[in-house]
Amino acid sequence: MNVVLSGACGGLGQALARQLVAHGAQVALVGLDVDRLQALADTAPGRCAIYTPDVADGDAVQAMAHDWMARAGTPDLVIANAGVAGGYDTAQAEDLQVFRRMLEINLLGAATLFQPFVAPMRAQRKGALVGVASIAGWRGMPGNGAYCASKAGLIRYLESLRAELRGSGLTVHTVSPGYIRTPLTAGNRFVMPGLLEADEAARQLLQGVAARRAHIVLPRRIGWLSRALACLPASLHDRILLAQPRKPRAGEAGATPIPGLSPGHAPAASPAPSISDLAHERPPQR
Repeated sequence: MNVVLSGACGGLGQALARQLVAHGAQVALVGLDVDRLQALADTAPGRCAIYTPDVADGDAVQAMAHDWMARAGTPDLVIANAGVAGGYDTAQAEDLQVFRRMLEINLLGAATLFQPFVAPMRAQRKGALVGVASIAGWRGMPGNGAYCASKAGLIRYLESLRAELRGSGLTVHTVSPGYIRTPLTAGNRFVMPGLLEADEAARQLLQGVAARRAHIVLPRRIGWLSRALACLPASLHDRILLAQPRKPRAGEAGATPIPGLSPGHAPAASPAPSISDLAHERPPQR
């Protein structure tokens, strides 16, 4: 199997990469932490390559895609897993930069990753495109507007893409995790029902893709809980959520870093496109 995986440095991404290489896949590992990616590549010499583009940078992602397909051929599976999370306060002007960057990574990043692969995959009339959204995209949550908006947008984008590719031989999968034990949830100060370990979440995700399920909720029971809460009157639902602690904003204690932001929240300059093959051996041509 030929796989392209973004967000391969994070908890879920690392778990997905480990399971994919354990099953003999060739994997393009896309992320920003070269040391973490190198450790993964070392477990499968000759079957992995490392790429470090900004996933929202179209030119850099195009370069990555062309290089990988020249090495390993057209992918069978593309997983848009790169994502960032953080609290958001509309009253704070500097948080607008956080909102913009979150949309770039969580929403635009998925479309940018898929784009160079759709035509080649359609030509071979097989393959799967997977977008990792969130149950946070099902309903807005106080103090989490940027993240919820980015994931809700991703869910609708994937819905549109699924309709466009119907009959093409390609499948499109929307993954909506609840809470997974990763660095993104480490700073959460609220109750996280149904918390999954990353390895189990990765197993369920890949199992759902293999079963050709269009919508994959991790774990399924968190989807049932979210749907039950959605049946409550909006005022009561909001009151319950308002009673929970807020997710830390960028720069606050417990916040997870958002790549591309300076400490003052101003976006840093985009990194130059970088293509690094650190796996020592070239994946075989198909």
